Amino acid sequence: MHNRQQSPTPPKRIPVELALALALAVGFISPAALAQTPAASRPPTAVTIVEIKPENTPATFEFTGKTASSRQVQINARVEGYLDQIAYEEGSLVKTGQLLFQLDPKPFQASLDSAKATLAQQQALLVKAQQTLARVKPLAKQNAVSQQDLDNSIANELSAAAQVQAAKASVAQAQLNLGYTTIRSPLNGLSSSANFREGALIVPGGSNAQLTTIVQIDPMWVNFGVGENEVLKIEAQKGKGELKGPGLDKIEVELTLADGSTYPLKGQITFVDPVINAQTGTYNIRAVVPNPDNVLSPGQFARVQLKGAFRPNAILVPQAAVMQGPTGKFVFVVGPDNTAQPKPIQVGDWYGDQWIINSGLQAGDRVVVNGAVRLQPGAPVQIQSAAAPESGPTKVPSATPLKP
Repeated sequence: MHNRQQSPTPPKRIPVELALALALAVGFISPAALAQTPAASRPPTAVTIVEIKPENTPATFEFTGKTASSRQVQINARVEGYLDQIAYEEGSLVKTGQLLFQLDPKPFQASLDSAKATLAQQQALLVKAQQTLARVKPLAKQNAVSQQDLDNSIANELSAAAQVQAAKASVAQAQLNLGYTTIRSPLNGLSSSANFREGALIVPGGSNAQLTTIVQIDPMWVNFGVGENEVLKIEAQKGKGELKGPGLDKIEVELTLADGSTYPLKGQITFVDPVINAQTGTYNIRAVVPNPDNVLSPGQFARVQLKGAFRPNAILVPQAAVMQGPTGKFVFVVGPDNTAQPKPIQVGDWYGDQWIINSGLQAGDRVVVNGAVRLQPGAPVQIQSAAAPESGPTKVPSATPLKP
């Protein structure tokens, strides 16, 4: 019996198309190398394309912001007294003029009554001085009294008038002090807890004078920072004409809250710090957002989107059309003979699910969207239908350049 030596099974051959597709996927083959590879003879590959049509495209810039009260007022006592009543619900929204605290008014009412009595007394003395002067003047003309008597009468009348004015001032001060025992809210806002309970002695002019705090929440401030690099990038794009807009005072501010929902009301930028923050390296910016339904509260984090600027004649392609090679990103472009060729591109910012193309493409280019991974340079293609972008560029009217 003879031993038969079995011949080894020949290895299976991998189709050239599959090998090229795998090489593209892992980035082993650059577009330049592909351009030198002859296309294999095979049926056309079914693809979808998008034809490049430059259009004005909205430019959105996003930052992280934090809400803050647009006005915060500490409610302090202005006179010393015992706290009689806390008249508001702690933590509630209060209105302008709403009663917050009531100090014991009785001592101040007594001071007011005393001041009024003193005023009445001084007014009586003034009347007496005026009557005396009225009798002395005719006698002085007849030399029936001395000049000294006339001068004394005039001086007494003036002194009595001055005492009346001083008494009126005392009455006014007593009325103010009595009014200060009733403490009302100076604005519409959210109240904090009361620092004292009924019966406590409130002393003005120290740490024992602050009763509570009221924070205004409509409108709401939103503070955020823009990095120096981002500002320089925007300025460079403006200088090249790649970015235009209506100016900072007309830029819309849109908030995305922590749960992913979009706040329905838009705001505007009201302040831009001209000096870079040395600690954060950013420009501090403040926007004002209406908050009539009190949806926003101070201290919330939100994503701030600035809208209103646009990129004139921008070129966009869907993300699915852009592939990564060892030398950079590229797309497949269908030529007049319906064959595909790789074309290197330089991408810019995102817009929705599309790339903004800075260079490499021009109007009329037909870019492969679906089916590009199965292509090789010079491969014939069969265009099935034009792939319309899901969130294509929106036409934007021309506007004046962004103000610095």
